[in-house]
Amino acid sequence: MHRRHTKRRLAKAFIVSLSVFLLAVLFRPGIPSRVTTPVNSTAVGGVSASQSAGKFTLKQPAALSAQPIWRPAGEVLKRGKTSSSPILGFSSDTRTQERHESLNRWHRIYTYSSKYRIKPELSRRIYDAATVAGLEPELAFRLVRVESVFDPQAVSPVGALGLTQLMLGTARQFEPNVTREELLTPDVNLRIGFRYLRGLIREYKGDLKLALLVYNRGPTAVGRALAMGQSPANGYESIVTKGYRGRGTLD
Repeated sequence: MHRRHTKRRLAKAFIVSLSVFLLAVLFRPGIPSRVTTPVNSTAVGGVSASQSAGKFTLKQPAALSAQPIWRPAGEVLKRGKTSSSPILGFSSDTRTQERHESLNRWHRIYTYSSKYRIKPELSRRIYDAATVAGLEPELAFRLVRVESVFDPQAVSPVGALGLTQLMLGTARQFEPNVTREELLTPDVNLRIGFRYLRGLIREYKGDLKLALLVYNRGPTAVGRALAMGQSPANGYESIVTKGYRGRGTLD
């Protein structure tokens, strides 16, 4: 009798244990269920999951359009929209182009600084003034070297002033209120001197040597020599343009 009760208790305990094991396996989180009717549907990290009574079924993630990795972190890109042409971020990155142009500009400035053995700051002033005036920088550096040997305070015996050796009367044709002291400052002198030479090259139809002679001798002396059938050349234009192959202007 005692043995019979013991066997019944063991059988009940086995059945209970087996039931608990089966329930734990069936309802354990993370095991895909065969239930296909979702109660709540969520999407995490691009993967869609359907939940029902503690069970969920993983679904294939929706196809995402390829996005360039160089987009700004704060920019929100909408899914599902397609474009007829691919996004080429590098080709239209204006900030990258500006950085490249700035690096190229400084490379040329330091190259001229080394070539003519002048300080980088003066090289920068000459280079920038030339490009603003539409003058080729190489010609601008040659002109300043011949006229003043890169001395901003240079004054000639006839009164020509500064880096480009401007006469005050000539400078006032471009800036009527400019003073003698202002012509001895690099920025003002370079601005007016390069504008003057650029205008002469245009006036003489691109004849660079003739424009340089007028710059050096003045329009009256050059005009008189030409009217008499004589060459106005005095060697100045050859010194400035020796080895130079450019046109003089940027356009």
